Amino acid sequence: MRALRFTEAAIDSSRTEVADVEPPTPEAGEISIDVAFAGINFADVMARRGDAGYVLAWPWIPGLEVAGTVREVGAGVTGFARGQRVAALTSGGGFAGISVSNAALVVGVPEVVDLSIAAAAPIAATSAWLMLNDVARVRSGESVLMHAASGGVGRAVAQLAPILGARRLVGTVGKASKADAARAAGWGTVIVRSPFLAADVLADGGPVDVILDASGTELLDIDLEVAAPGARIVHFGNAGGGSAQPMPEFSRLRRGNVAIAGFSITSLAATAPARVARAMREVFDHIAGGRLALDVVTVASLAEVGAVHDLMAGGNSVAKYVAVVS
Repeated sequence: MRALRFTEAAIDSSRTEVADVEPPTPEAGEISIDVAFAGINFADVMARRGDAGYVLAWPWIPGLEVAGTVREVGAGVTGFARGQRVAALTSGGGFAGISVSNAALVVGVPEVVDLSIAAAAPIAATSAWLMLNDVARVRSGESVLMHAASGGVGRAVAQLAPILGARRLVGTVGKASKADAARAAGWGTVIVRSPFLAADVLADGGPVDVILDASGTELLDIDLEVAAPGARIVHFGNAGGGSAQPMPEFSRLRRGNVAIAGFSITSLAATAPARVARAMREVFDHIAGGRLALDVVTVASLAEVGAVHDLMAGGNSVAKYVAVVS
């Protein structure tokens, strides 16, 4: 089968290739999927550059979210039939004609949902829903601030937060060229990050209740400065790479009545797959019900995925991308 793989760590697509590889077969508790589309995520970039915990061995086939049809079920797997339309969160290997996933992380795709849209749901949209609903527990009338608001997770957050009753949505972007995309995604206020970011957020409408931050700890001091009493700050990535800065003193959190939580959908999938699968099903319910629209940019082949990774690495992506696999 054909697959996209990284031959070794690199800062660009110079070590990315499409090659013929042996197809995987499912072991007990797994399902193999004929992949129609695979979602492209910043986690692929983190794997490509060699960040710890993303690559088990080189060469590496990236790809954490896929949509397609069931090919084969492993021993002990029930409830799935060959040819069934499914989406899955994988531990890697999504950019290939056949991918294998833990059956607990495979869910059926409603007939009204196109598989290209389904491939955008397991990581970005499901992360958005879990962070809002399970981690931050957004309540009616609260405000939500998110950094990197124009990306796939940000686009989903802008639509899902109002379902939970959020009244004020503030998104930040790293470049002015991304502002229009963030506004189109549904962010009521879009702020281009600058040394005056905290003041800009506070001037927009005061402190915020929920903050979603994928920058590592780079913006943590700003997050704390704009946090309302009882705020929940959720850190879910490390886009810039490098080592995380020390966390703030407990006394500062206690004085502000502020909570800081960490979120990783891949870690949650490994430790509590049923929670992730439940959230994926709820996301598909929102899509099928017309409450969530995942606008995607479709990349025509595996050969073009490396260029999208370069776009993401340079901070220039303004969409959710999925690749045609087969």
